[in-house]
Amino acid sequence: MKTAEISRRFLDYFEKNGHTIVPSASLVTDDPALLFTVAGMVPFIPYLSGDVPAPYRRAADNQKCIRTNDIEEVGKTPRHGTFFQMLGNWSFGDYFKEDAIRFAWTLLTSPEDEGGLAFDPADLWVTVYEEDDEAHGLWQSVAGVSPDRIQRLGKDTNYWSTGLPGPAGPCSEIFFDRGPAYGVDGGPATDDDRYVEIWNLVFMQYEITNVRSKYDFDIVGELPAKNIDTGMGLERVAFIKQGVDNMYETDQVRPVLDRAVALSGRTYGANHEDDIRFRVVADHVRSSLMLLSDGVTPSNDGRGYILRRLMRRAIRSMRLLGVEGPTFADLFTTSRDAMKEAYPVVETDWARISQYALAEEETFLRTLAAGSTILDESVAETKSSGGTTIAGAEAFLLHDTYGFPIDLTLEIAEEAGLTVDRAAFDTLMQEQRARAKADAKARKRQLADTSVYRDLRAQGETIFTGYTDLETESSVLGILVDGVPADRATTGQIAEVILAETALYAESGGQVADKGVIVGPGYELEVLDVQKPVPGLVSHTVEVSSGEVGVGQPATTVVDAANRRAARQAHSATHLVHAALRDTLGKTATQAGSLNRAGYMRFDFSWSQALSEATKSEIEEIANNAVRDNLEVTTRVLPLDEAKAAGAMALFGEKYGDTVRMVDIGGPWSRELCAGTHVASSAEIGLINLVGESSVGASNRRVEALVGLDAFRSLAAERALVSQLTSTLKTPRDQLPARIAELQASLKAAEKKIAQFESRALADRLPALADGATSVGPFRVVAESLGTAASADDVRSLALQVRDRLGSDAAVVALGAAVGDRPVVVVVTNDAARAAGAKAGVLAKAAAGALGGGGGGRDDVAQGGGTDAAALPSALGAVKDALGAA
Repeated sequence: MKTAEISRRFLDYFEKNGHTIVPSASLVTDDPALLFTVAGMVPFIPYLSGDVPAPYRRAADNQKCIRTNDIEEVGKTPRHGTFFQMLGNWSFGDYFKEDAIRFAWTLLTSPEDEGGLAFDPADLWVTVYEEDDEAHGLWQSVAGVSPDRIQRLGKDTNYWSTGLPGPAGPCSEIFFDRGPAYGVDGGPATDDDRYVEIWNLVFMQYEITNVRSKYDFDIVGELPAKNIDTGMGLERVAFIKQGVDNMYETDQVRPVLDRAVALSGRTYGANHEDDIRFRVVADHVRSSLMLLSDGVTPSNDGRGYILRRLMRRAIRSMRLLGVEGPTFADLFTTSRDAMKEAYPVVETDWARISQYALAEEETFLRTLAAGSTILDESVAETKSSGGTTIAGAEAFLLHDTYGFPIDLTLEIAEEAGLTVDRAAFDTLMQEQRARAKADAKARKRQLADTSVYRDLRAQGETIFTGYTDLETESSVLGILVDGVPADRATTGQIAEVILAETALYAESGGQVADKGVIVGPGYELEVLDVQKPVPGLVSHTVEVSSGEVGVGQPATTVVDAANRRAARQAHSATHLVHAALRDTLGKTATQAGSLNRAGYMRFDFSWSQALSEATKSEIEEIANNAVRDNLEVTTRVLPLDEAKAAGAMALFGEKYGDTVRMVDIGGPWSRELCAGTHVASSAEIGLINLVGESSVGASNRRVEALVGLDAFRSLAAERALVSQLTSTLKTPRDQLPARIAELQASLKAAEKKIAQFESRALADRLPALADGATSVGPFRVVAESLGTAASADDVRSLALQVRDRLGSDAAVVALGAAVGDRPVVVVVTNDAARAAGAKAGVLAKAAAGALGGGGGGRDDVAQGGGTDAAALPSALGAVKDALGAA
């Protein structure tokens, strides 16, 4: 049974049983505590917690998920995958344990010709929480499971909570027994790979508080509305139903594995380590494909870092399989073809996806070459200093900064007859992981306890009137002071105010929050921020300017009209620039983020190279032509599928409901899903002045523009500057570039002459420096400060000349100078000095330590530097001290 068929049967079954079928949410979650959708429940958390009323009593879905916390297990076990699909059925205060058990058992054990999955009950085991007698009894009475096939387990496996105050409850799991060939007897309690968990039923029935750990908390009582959250692992069911040994051999993953086998020329099943690598490639390529399809792009932090790590692990695995050239063109195409039936976007968006995949592979192959060069230098330095071990810090730097795999570092070091301080490397890695975990915990702690908004949200959604009105009368539904509900707030206090209606725009979709005031009988509130702490609820952060505001009082929101007008101009300008970019660069230049505020817009888009001046001018001209043409701006609210069919562009990672707001500027030329505020016609924008273009990662670019009056003021300032230049240089405007180039050439020539004079002045000091050589042990030493020098090259040249003048005796020359505002020390040695144990690299490092910097180099010539030019005498003294100890 194909993977897509299992999913279809699941959804069809639950739809026939009164469940609303919910499309999968994006892998990119809007939960600030998470990078990705890591479990099937993530999109439903606001409903399960009660913060937001669920729009349906029953639901079912196939949710795509990414989880990389056990990435090192990929390929080694039958079930660990970084991308997986979780089939789930959900009840929000509707059915509970009995029906959840009945639904699960019926679907699993019904014959295929009745729409079921046809599992033999004799192959199934069930676990329940050790104290959940109710579930233990229901499995027998409802499903007919024999008591000897039901095992009671503890909180660590069969009790669910988030680790935070809120809902919790026991869970029950269904396992498939793969048979004696795969492990020991004894059921799931043995924790053996023989027993594969295929379905988890969570019974959310308790409210917990005083949470000391995930499994140590106080139960307050039963929830007023009990919920059901279940998850069936699609890949796990697929590998069982397809009769293969693991998820990597299922129909959506195996084609990539087979293609990797073909590219490598090796045989799957012949070597255990190779088999793990083949599975890693198959898993990571599919996961990368799905992340790219949801708008994630490779970068050095956050989600992009996870994607980059997956892609680079796949490349590294192919290298270990003997393939050193590019492979992604083959592997990603194969994964696309395997996944397109379930996720058509991987085919429709293939041009963009493949562009990123191939660019990342090319970048990493260059990184491997560069990392090898850096490592070669480290190997040479270690050997020259008589060492046998490369420092763990060096290996960590290669891994962390350059993405150079530790196993490759170990391999190259071993070939050079060296070892790597693996213990130090592992310590640094553990420290990095600890920092990452601490950061994640900090993010979790920093989240407001959204339960404080629960009762307010239960009164209904905040109605936004700002599309048509700049003032709206309403009433105060709630007040929070320091995150705690309060009856009132008084003069000088900062508070959150919740209203039934508001004309003030809450920050979202790249548009910053409105400015304005809230006024009522006897009080005025300055609006500092407007946010949506939970979906559908608008919170106004305010400072009480005068009076006292209380719950239940009338309130009128008043938007700062000038600020809103400028924000509307900026947001509409962003849409025009987006359309102009796609006209100029093609459809793969898709939005990756934006910021719109009064007078300014910033737009990030997928593109891997800098824009030429001609291209930037073309984009600016297209956008301003649209302003000139006074295009009509229209908005429509319509079903999401209808909007997408009409060609509306959606921002990757943005969460959309069943109905959306579509904004057209000039019809389909600029058609986007957008909840922001906009001008009525493009001419109201006034002017768009592109002022910046830069990189925001290997695969994204950013354009910035001033809009409206701010754009005009910028251009007026530039005009004034040009007028000043024409006056000062007494040159017509059109001849300014040539005149400035002429002045630059003259300046360069003058600087060259000055440098020549300074070099000659240094050279004139050659005899005196050589004659001033002193003896330090067996060495003739010149260690002098030159004062200032034009460049480090001049210091190096003079040092070499002094060394040559000293003849064949063991000679060491150390010259220091301030180059600009930074100190430089150059150390050179001759053959006799090196034979006597003097190494320039070691001496330069000693000097640099006194300068507050670093240094090193070859045994014959080396250089050090730092930040403290006043310490040059001490640095030169350090060279002499090192020679004296040699």
